[in-house]
Amino acid sequence: MSASGSDGRRRHEPRVSVVVLTYNRCNWLRGTLRRLVELPERVPIAVVDNGSSDGTADMVRAEFPEATLLRLPDNIGAAARNVGVDWARTPYVAFCDDDTWWHPGALTLAADMLDRHHDVASLTARLMVVREGREPETDGISHVMADSPIPSAGLPGKAILGLLAGASVFRTQAYRSAGGYHPRLFIGGEETLLALDLSALGWRLVYCPELVAYHQPCPVRAHRLRRRLLARNAIWSAWLRLPASAALAESLRTLPALMREGGLIGCLDTVRGLPWILRERAVIPPTVQALRRYLGPPQPR
Repeated sequence: MSASGSDGRRRHEPRVSVVVLTYNRCNWLRGTLRRLVELPERVPIAVVDNGSSDGTADMVRAEFPEATLLRLPDNIGAAARNVGVDWARTPYVAFCDDDTWWHPGALTLAADMLDRHHDVASLTARLMVVREGREPETDGISHVMADSPIPSAGLPGKAILGLLAGASVFRTQAYRSAGGYHPRLFIGGEETLLALDLSALGWRLVYCPELVAYHQPCPVRAHRLRRRLLARNAIWSAWLRLPASAALAESLRTLPALMREGGLIGCLDTVRGLPWILRERAVIPPTVQALRRYLGPPQPR
């Protein structure tokens, strides 16, 4: 084969894979997959099924044979995304939840940006919330990211110290080097720890409003449990990575939310994590602590 022929084939190999995380939301997943298979990029798609019992696996096999089904025996939460990254053979991986999807052309744009910016680990999209009978609106968290005060010179968007798990494109190598999502966090605020770990390794995280993803919130959610885990995981992540004074401040800030959403059970669950947290504790370097200071003092939850 000639060199030019080899180069031509490489140019047409996919650069981005899409990993969709789902659990017992078969009909919502169906809508997401319909949109993903119609993307002009024709990207490889994997559905990581977190042990669903509502016929999700059968639906994917019957209706979307072009998608790879990675079915887990149990629900392991956000860490199931790691299974999708292990499957991926592309340099970049885009994530979706079963109620989020990507705008046509966004993944090509993301790959082009990551090709040019070798120090960037992740690009987080502008998330548009879709509600019936209304025009899509930019999610509030996207407005927060757009106002990030962290210096952003030379980056393809705003430097941030966070992620949106269901609307980010990762450099596969960077994700793997940071270990992906921590299995003990399960779900809720799992992005915080991964963002700190990526930054500690020297990677940059970027919010890029030119990239667009959509979120049609599914009403089938255990809202109170998720809020309880969100508070617990904020405290756990703080003690895993922040200096003691900052971890204590984060704990005191989060404690009212933990008490409100979880009561005594939530507090006991949080305290039970102390032994393994002390074993795994690794304080972020001064460079990442400096990035946190740009964000100012956190507000009470």
